[in-house]
Amino acid sequence: MITLKNVTLRRGAKVLLDKASVTLNPGEKVGLVGRNGAGKSTLFALFNGTLHEDGGDYAIPAHWRRAQVAQDMPETEQSATDFVIEGDTALVAAQREVDAAEASEDGMRMAEAYIALHDAGAHDAESRAQALILGLGFRVDQLYQPVDSFSGGWRMRLQLARALMCPSDLLLLDEPTNHLDLDALVWLEAWLKRYAGTLIVISHDREFLDSITQVTLHIDNAKLLRYGGNYSKFEDMRAEQMALQQAAMARQADKIAHLQSFINRFKAKASKAKQAQSRVKALERMEKIAPVLADAEFSFEFQEPLNLPNPMLSMVDTVIGYPPPEESPPGTPPTVIVRGINRSVMAGQRIGILGANGQGKSTLVKTIARALNAISGEVTEGKGLNIGYFAQQELDVLRPQDTPLEHMIRLAKETIAAGRSGKVAGREQDLRTFLGTFNFSGDMVKQAVGTMSGGEKARLVLCMLVWQRPNLLLLDEPTNHLDLATREALGVALNEFEGTVMLVSHDRALLRAVCDEFWLVSRGGIAPFDGDLEDYQRYLLEEAKRAREWAA
Repeated sequence: MITLKNVTLRRGAKVLLDKASVTLNPGEKVGLVGRNGAGKSTLFALFNGTLHEDGGDYAIPAHWRRAQVAQDMPETEQSATDFVIEGDTALVAAQREVDAAEASEDGMRMAEAYIALHDAGAHDAESRAQALILGLGFRVDQLYQPVDSFSGGWRMRLQLARALMCPSDLLLLDEPTNHLDLDALVWLEAWLKRYAGTLIVISHDREFLDSITQVTLHIDNAKLLRYGGNYSKFEDMRAEQMALQQAAMARQADKIAHLQSFINRFKAKASKAKQAQSRVKALERMEKIAPVLADAEFSFEFQEPLNLPNPMLSMVDTVIGYPPPEESPPGTPPTVIVRGINRSVMAGQRIGILGANGQGKSTLVKTIARALNAISGEVTEGKGLNIGYFAQQELDVLRPQDTPLEHMIRLAKETIAAGRSGKVAGREQDLRTFLGTFNFSGDMVKQAVGTMSGGEKARLVLCMLVWQRPNLLLLDEPTNHLDLATREALGVALNEFEGTVMLVSHDRALLRAVCDEFWLVSRGGIAPFDGDLEDYQRYLLEEAKRAREWAA
């Protein structure tokens, strides 16, 4: 068991935990939650042994083996399979002993070393590693590719596989879903449910937490509180506690009324289709936890669009993909991802874009956002279409040396030059005030973006997006790096938005709360998906089974 008794943790002069006490039992699966900056990562450092308490007593069984995802980007020419196998520290140690025993030519030592190697699972290490790699979304033909050949996101998946490969009594996972598509996320949930040790996970994906955790640790105002149950149970209990605080409820009355108004409005709209019923349930849940949402320190809204063309855009016999690389010989054909698209996007639609990894979800969004040209066919835009695009890689596009204020000034100049106006005037003071609504205040507006956290960068991208006053929102994994409070704020803002939303996300809570219909990108085409997200998860499992059978 893990015990904290009157533990104090500091980061510099700031006290993150003040005389915190809690007990975690063997085999418990624990969600660690709290606002950004509350101290989750610092407490994680205590659990993994890289940080010691500043006061109080912390105890963990000495014999417990710990595993966690390395945060560094691996640089190696090892194959993906060999890299993951090395995550099994017991196996690596046993192999070293075999090598040493053979060098010593001691027969008894060699016999004992080979027995230990077998007990460490050398006979099935490769198959165990490959099962993890395939489960996390890699293809069979990628099993022996060098690690260096993969992009950063895929290398982090390999780091996750390596952590899962390691025998452990305590598994520590910090935002494990950030680089995963929904199919890989569903697989990871199933794997973690079978994990026999103690699990502590930091995540801002509420449905992921609901699926795998039975205990919630909440860091709030330097206190550490234990709640029995998953994240939804924690929210319910916290809402009940807050409801008893009448003074706080009085201050929240206006916010709750505002939240309730859009809940009622959108429940009336989402009444027919099966997936719309999922949205009704999500909104009903928001009613229950309205005090918690209203208490959040961060909220924002999209201004009513200046116009709403209908249709927003239409695609006729459209083929999308990627042009040949610049260094390709003349005549090299483009890479086709999806063909034969005949779809229209209407004013006010809320479309969730589903599809397994690599099927073309991001390619579709990039094409609509004008970041890619269609290979063939027609893409016709409505008059006055104003696209707001949140790309997966948009955080990398921010200029690290520039400040949030410099980003907003440049955006204002570009928008005005294009003949459009933003949410507020382009004067510096107006832009400062607007940044303040996204928690960029004081010296933060002049802080270099490169020194900011992933969550702060994501908030800046959202701020720039809102300022543009779009009528069509294209959002490709917008919740990566966002904490739960900011995710809730985004969900509320999207539900109030009067324009059209097209959303790619592995955040099922956001998909449920926002989307009334789904498009499925699969097998080179796009078609409506009539089921809800539970139906889609079953579809993914069937597809994975079919792929395994085909590979065999």
